[in-house]
Amino acid sequence: MKRLLLLLTLAPCIAFGQVIDVDSNTYKTVKIGDQVWMAENLKVSHFRNGDSIPEAKTLEDWEKAGDENIPAWCYYDNDPSNGEKYGKLYNWWAVNDSRGLAPEGWHIPTDKEWKTLTNNLGAEDVIGVKMKSTSGWAAGGDGTNESGFSGLSGGARSHDGSFTPHKLEYISYWWTSTEYNATLAWYRFLSYNYGVISWDYGEKKHGFYVRCVKD
Repeated sequence: MKRLLLLLTLAPCIAFGQVIDVDSNTYKTVKIGDQVWMAENLKVSHFRNGDSIPEAKTLEDWEKAGDENIPAWCYYDNDPSNGEKYGKLYNWWAVNDSRGLAPEGWHIPTDKEWKTLTNNLGAEDVIGVKMKSTSGWAAGGDGTNESGFSGLSGGARSHDGSFTPHKLEYISYWWTSTEYNATLAWYRFLSYNYGVISWDYGEKKHGFYVRCVKD
């Protein structure tokens, strides 16, 4: 009983808000520093103006969208059951489309806004721990979710249409809205075996998850 009381005392007390997208999906939101972030991955299948975002249901669909610079989304492993928990994977043309992927009053965070988020969370070697969910990560890699970001492991889709890594529990990637060059853009990722959140740039043809930040 004493141990249970101690765990309850140490658990983060986080006040979540909410936002609703154009498809009537409801998301938890959380304030981190002076920013307000979605605490769940985006699930929308329409742009803000109501236009449909094409779903890439096959490997060929995904490759075609990337080759033609066309917005696209998919479920991890093309399995709709993954969508409810993890959200949708989007290529960067969906992220950067002028019709707006984010709900009204929100936007896709820039690389600089991601840096602001992580700067608010303290020492670099524990930021990822504070951002990761408290369950679902492989090999004891769960976080404390002290930030409320609630980062789930969820994999990704490669530019060639393959899903990587082979297990959802190992890693998760999120787009920024910042280009590196004509074919590459910046992203962030969390891994089960690291306490940090890492960043890099990759092909816009990749399929990554999306979080939004309030205007």
